[in-house]
Amino acid sequence: MALNPPLRHWQGRRVWIVGASSGIGRATASLLHARGAQVIVSARNAQALQDFVAAHPGSQALPCDATDPAQVQRCAAQVLAAGTPTLVCYCAGTYQPLRANAWNLGVMQQHLAVNYIGALHLLDAVLPALRTAAAQGQAAHISLVGSVAGFRGLPQGLAYGPTKAALIHLAEVLYLDLRPLGLGVSIVNPGFVETPLTAGNDFRMPALLEPEAAAAAVVRGWEQGRFHIHFPRRFTNVLLGLRLLPYRAYFAAVRRFTGL
Repeated sequence: MALNPPLRHWQGRRVWIVGASSGIGRATASLLHARGAQVIVSARNAQALQDFVAAHPGSQALPCDATDPAQVQRCAAQVLAAGTPTLVCYCAGTYQPLRANAWNLGVMQQHLAVNYIGALHLLDAVLPALRTAAAQGQAAHISLVGSVAGFRGLPQGLAYGPTKAALIHLAEVLYLDLRPLGLGVSIVNPGFVETPLTAGNDFRMPALLEPEAAAAAVVRGWEQGRFHIHFPRRFTNVLLGLRLLPYRAYFAAVRRFTGL
């Protein structure tokens, strides 16, 4: 059963994706553009955004550093001046493998700033308008891109995993508060996707997906009205099952399968 109003028709709908310069964000923006959406793409890499616009006529590039609250407010004001988007998606993220024996506070804080605090900056800038639109009967949806790394603690995820766990928790509470008001909320938890962020991994990534396949799964989830969009299922369902294990069994299983 759908937990959100399905977003089945994209023609003419405005969509703002923050974190769209590469990877899942860019591929999702490209797919929605192909479906007829008016796509606004944001990220810090202005050249990558211009390249996207050149390849996707009618889209709009809006460079934005999600870690700068004043800049996010300015960008949001620019987006909202033309009307409230149907969908706002926070896909910005950073990832660096880190273990406790190489503790680095700067790396921890960078992950927090980009992966989580940036989402709060965006919510602060757009939630009032999205709530108003939903109250007026317009389709309105906020989506956060987390990760299966947020399900439970994993080796090398010291900086990354906690920020994604926070996004999952944030989305759950947002859903409880906002869905009764008519505003859709979803959390996207991908498995391994071939992006610049995962390129530095020095281990075999099971069920690795191309960004285009990930984008198709994301858009399908929005179209089906899902709250929790996770993929590929053959991998993510296993990790969801691990959430049910008691700690003794979970820690033993992780050490056995990762060797760490």
